[in-house]
Order: sequence, then C-alpha cells, then structure tokens
Amino acid sequence: MTTTTGRPAEPAPDLAADAAAGTTPVLAPAAAPVLMRPWRRGLQLLLGLVGFGVATAMMLHSGQGAMPWAVLDQGIVDRTGLAYGWVVLGVGLLVMLAWIPLRQKPGVGTIANIIVISLVIDPALWVLERLLPHPGLPAGIALALGGTVLLGVSTAAYVGARLGPGPRDGLMTGIVQRTGWPVWLVKTVIEVTVVVVGVLLGGTFGWATVVFAFGVGPVVQVAARWLAPTGLTDRH
Repeated sequence: MTTTTGRPAEPAPDLAADAAAGTTPVLAPAAAPVLMRPWRRGLQLLLGLVGFGVATAMMLHSGQGAMPWAVLDQGIVDRTGLAYGWVVLGVGLLVMLAWIPLRQKPGVGTIANIIVISLVIDPALWVLERLLPHPGLPAGIALALGGTVLLGVSTAAYVGARLGPGPRDGLMTGIVQRTGWPVWLVKTVIEVTVVVVGVLLGGTFGWATVVFAFGVGPVVQVAARWLAPTGLTDRH
C-alpha cells in the first residue's frame, strides 16, 4: 500500500506504548495522507503565523496571563522599553543560535515565523488598545480564551504546512533528538524556565497561562484534522 505521495505507507504507531512512555505524538485521524498543494501550504503558513501573532496580542492585552514564551517577551519589554515586535524578533534569533549545536536546520517557515509574528504583534496590540483600552474581567476572560483557541488553530496551520518549525519548536525537538528525553519533559522544562525568568523580569503570569498550557494541545489536535492532513509529526 502506498500514500498519495508515492511512498510506502507507514505501519500504524503503537499509541498505547507511546503514551506509556510519555511521547505520544500528535497525529491526524487514521486516514490516508493527502497531498497539500504548494499554494495552500504557503497561504496556510502565512495565515497561521498572522493568527499566531494576533492570538498572542489577545492574551497579552487580556491581562489574565500570557503563554509561557510571551511571559518572557513581556518581561524583556518591561525591562528594556523596546517594542514587543523587536523583542520577539530578537528572542527568536537568539533561540535559533541554540540550533547550531543541536544540528537543526531551518526552513522557509522558520524564517517566516520570526519575521511575520514580530511584524503582526505590535499592530494587533495597537488595535486592541483602541478597541478595548481597559478590558474588564469579562472582556479579559474572553480575550484570553479566544486567544488560546486562535493560537491552537494557528499552530496547527503553520506546523501543518510543513515548511519548517518555529525557532522555539525547533529548540524543543533538537533537544529531544540529542538527549533522547521524552517530549513532555523537554517541553515542560523549557516552558517552566522561560515563565520563571519572564515573571522575574516583570512578565504577567495568571490563570490564562495555566489554561493555555493544558488547553492549547487539544485545540491543535482537533484543528490538525483539517489543517495537517499528513499529521503534525514528520513520519516520512
């Protein structure tokens, strides 16, 4: 049996064994992989990254807590006074330097990730500040939950385009490949570290940070059914 890409079909993974080892991959439904046209991959990558930037701005403006890496970015912004987009760009480039000893190779999606998100966040924050200058609790909750959902869908979109991981994703997968440690452990250590450093610098940690940590994964998995027809893990 072959896939529509002409490669032999992979045997079904043992999800129970993976779950027991703490390395369960995020996969699309058990259907034959389909070929994604180049124009769709490019469009999906762009829309996913724009959505990611808007979602990050929504969570930041909510005042209810940001996602882990955004807590770090926010702390740096508070300490330096730089625009948020410049901080996102700088942190992304620094993280990519860590790819060198990890022997990770960037793709066009990696570069687009750094550039597009850094360009989108400041305008998105500007719009939100004019529409909701001082969001109260109900509006803050709506922004935080809406941002979490949008970010999960956007992640499935840009990862599903399979044009290269984001710099932070590549850091995680590179450490996993070099150490053999389970994904959940590496991801947890990285995100706990950036949250602690971000809070010490003045970033906002709140209930939305915790909800994001536990809620974004299921959103990504559901969205992957339509946005990542070949799955979210590279099984070629």
